[in-house]
Amino acid sequence: MPDRAFIDTNLLVYLYSASDKRKAEATVDALQSHECIISTQVLNELGNVLLGRKWKVAPAVVKQIIKEIQDISELMLVDSQTIEKAMDLHERYGFNYFDCLMLASALHAGCSLMLSEDMSDGMVIEDTLTIKNIFV
Repeated sequence: MPDRAFIDTNLLVYLYSASDKRKAEATVDALQSHECIISTQVLNELGNVLLGRKWKVAPAVVKQIIKEIQDISELMLVDSQTIEKAMDLHERYGFNYFDCLMLASALHAGCSLMLSEDMSDGMVIEDTLTIKNIFV
């Protein structure tokens, strides 16, 4: 059975970027080899990036992309318990709040991996969640 892996927003952005084919391919491989978990936060961040000034993707296309991501992953809702856990993680580990919110969602979902290029590769959170940078 594949590992449950929480997917950071930045990996999903690479799926739709023509700027770095190597990272896009690594992301596809990671998505295919893990049981993928995302949160409502990840979908919101992805939508914000795609709709933003740099990308300017049409809203109808962004809706389709978000649907595609939901079709290949399990969606975790960010609730008050997740927010409280994120605050605790921020105090303990010092990551920024939004990264801690993803870590809290990953822990809540029972993930063993957090796939992200922005956090400390190899670091173990709460003795159960390992941060992995798939690009190194």
